[in-house]
Amino acid sequence: MNRRIVFIGAAGEMCRLAIERFAKAKGNWELILCDIRPELLSPLVEKLPKSLATTQRLDLYDKENLREVIKGAHLVVLGAGPYIRTSAPVIEACLEAKIPYLDFDDDVESTEHALALHEKAKAAGIPIYVGCGASPGMSNVLVVDAANQLDTVENIDCCWLVGDERPGIGRAVLEHFLHITAGDCLTWEDGKRVNHETFVEIGYAPLGEGQDEVLLYETAHPEPITLPRKYPNAKRIRCLGGLDPAPFNGLGRGVGLAVHNGEMTVKEGVDFLEDLLNKKLGSVKGWKAAISGMMGQVKRKESTFAAMVEFLTKSAIGQTYQYRGGLLARVSGTKNGRPAVAIRRSITAKQDPYLFKDMAAITGTACAAFMVLALDESGKRSGAFAPEDWAEPEAFYNALERVGTPRAEIVESVL
Repeated sequence: MNRRIVFIGAAGEMCRLAIERFAKAKGNWELILCDIRPELLSPLVEKLPKSLATTQRLDLYDKENLREVIKGAHLVVLGAGPYIRTSAPVIEACLEAKIPYLDFDDDVESTEHALALHEKAKAAGIPIYVGCGASPGMSNVLVVDAANQLDTVENIDCCWLVGDERPGIGRAVLEHFLHITAGDCLTWEDGKRVNHETFVEIGYAPLGEGQDEVLLYETAHPEPITLPRKYPNAKRIRCLGGLDPAPFNGLGRGVGLAVHNGEMTVKEGVDFLEDLLNKKLGSVKGWKAAISGMMGQVKRKESTFAAMVEFLTKSAIGQTYQYRGGLLARVSGTKNGRPAVAIRRSITAKQDPYLFKDMAAITGTACAAFMVLALDESGKRSGAFAPEDWAEPEAFYNALERVGTPRAEIVESVL
């Protein structure tokens, strides 16, 4: 059997973590690490066992180059975003070459495009696994785990919280953030697909042991688009997300709106956020949008003026906040004919966390676990799949352990 796995966008922080942690469980594969800037991969290669990985330069928009690089691979993993631009050409190449594909796509449009290729993937005899990260990904598995506790499913909330990760956030992540803070939000309400405005509706969830309910925003993510395929009788399915500290949400919403309304280009918006992350002043246009977003948040009582001032003051002197983050799935329905709620939540270790140290860790580790599952089940399925279609909760949790996650950090049930 061919033992080659090709990673595209391998220099990205999340993909690097996926590679490192996959190697803990499956160190007998030949890993081909590809990126537009392969020189950035040298530190990663040095961390891996000798001769396990080689690097190549790849422009994924160069069709001939892409075909040549993936030729003969057993699996192609796409870690380069934003997926609304990157997934289509790579999936097309994999279909043509009949090579299994896996990604951690968190954009609605590209997820729908991939799932629409189900029959083509079946004809090619390969699986297309999309959304194999944290949210979507592990969040979908938590939903299935919680729903399995109930007899019927009525409402599903997929929740995520990301803490202060300054300055280590890539441009693709920042572009995705702007994409989900303004504009349309496809969701599931009253048993059908509807369109809301993203980052407007709010909800609360107990994200983290001992924490109060955290305010989160309905956001444009793939879970409400894929989960109705498994739970078609659910009344409501939504994704709620947010950043900690709270003023980050207002800042992002303000800049996202400016981009959505044509007052800033996407590049200008990402440049501004990147400047702030790297303790640079940023543009006047960006600050106008950011302050507007944070003040709107204060007026709606989603945060306080004092919290905004504290955030701006700390940011000005280069201070960051203690990290808070997590995933949570809340499913309501019935059990034995009575109303019931089931909750599954990620666990953050108090010291030196492995799984939820930051978004790169949770996304990369989850991706590595999904890879392990996909390779374990190689040849068993063909078509296009979201995580809830194929990853059984206990098998996924076991795979997380195989890529190094302590069992005590994986999941807990919240009563």
